[in-house]
Amino acid sequence: MNSILVVNAGSSSLKFQVFTTDAEGPTSTIRGQLDGIGTRPRLRATRADNTVLADQSYEPGQVADLAAAAVAAGTMLREKHGVSFAAVGHRVVHGGPVYERPVLIDDDVLSQLERFAPLAPLHQPNNLAPIRAIRERFPSLPQVACFDTAFHRGHTPAANYYAIPQHLYNDGVRRYGFHGLSYEYIASRLEQIAPAIARSRVIVAHLGSGASMCALAAGRSVESTMGFTALDGLPMGTRPGQIDPGVLLYLLIDKGMSPTAVQKFLYSECGLKGLSGISNDVRDLQSSEQPGARLAMEHFVYRIGLNAGMLAAALGGLDAFVFTAGIGERSSIVRARVAERIAWLGADLDPAANEAGVTVISRQQSRVAVLVVPTDEELMIARHTLVLLSSDAARNTDQRRTA
Repeated sequence: MNSILVVNAGSSSLKFQVFTTDAEGPTSTIRGQLDGIGTRPRLRATRADNTVLADQSYEPGQVADLAAAAVAAGTMLREKHGVSFAAVGHRVVHGGPVYERPVLIDDDVLSQLERFAPLAPLHQPNNLAPIRAIRERFPSLPQVACFDTAFHRGHTPAANYYAIPQHLYNDGVRRYGFHGLSYEYIASRLEQIAPAIARSRVIVAHLGSGASMCALAAGRSVESTMGFTALDGLPMGTRPGQIDPGVLLYLLIDKGMSPTAVQKFLYSECGLKGLSGISNDVRDLQSSEQPGARLAMEHFVYRIGLNAGMLAAALGGLDAFVFTAGIGERSSIVRARVAERIAWLGADLDPAANEAGVTVISRQQSRVAVLVVPTDEELMIARHTLVLLSSDAARNTDQRRTA
């Protein structure tokens, strides 16, 4: 059976899922990850029932980069387990001002996406490397780019603009927002599990190594904490979040740092790692008694609370708050501390429910419902890929009928 392969490439790892499709939509049958790329590569994959499909280590030179990782994962799936692919869907962080929905990748699209690499230097080159590798080996295999920025494209001009001259907006300098595939999935999931909440005013907190928050009104994004790049908004694992542009001028002019050095500093040396001086991992910080660790966690929670107030203002009130992504789904400590920060908005946390990690973790009388909803960006990509392939096939059929 032909399947859809979904690829989500990071800086030193490549996550993937295989989906089969039927009338009900995509269903995940295999999921895996190849991490330690270039250092200690290890490929692991399991079936939907958690049986081990692969657990293989490589020499560093065998999987030196993301392109090689894509080839290794694809080879394992095709040659060892007989999986054939109808298409590949990719998470691409930045669609720039050009792409507001998923798109079939061709040479022109790939060239355009390469132009957006400076807007997401930590992500975009990594997202594009597997695309190139697959195109070189299988040029006729359809590949679909799904963008983290697309879900936010309906923002009003007031939310979308910076207070800078119009010609820069025309050049693409605007507030894009990110983690859109995650927020789109959460919006669709709320329709299934809590339809009344899905139609109301909701803040979703995507809290992971990369972190942001989004204001949803009836399932549509109206505001996001991230802007032109994935540096803005909340403090993250190694990124600072919101920062006065004057700090960057100070680093460039007074400290004599080069633009490249500042870029590396902002993407790799700040955030929880920089503030704590210990780690970018919340698990390490929560278990540490070091003052830097306590400060980093306090700062993280404080900024989430501040941004919740901003997003509630954008919505004109608040009916629900949703935690998702690695930290949001797994850290009851962070959830409890954030809930304290947003109690003034009407959130009343149920401690027992929070510790249990159930879906609804607020008390019954809470004016603001508080939920934990696991995200699934890969499923969202599979859905988009299937829809785009179906519409493309329908267009080709119509063209043959009229020829």
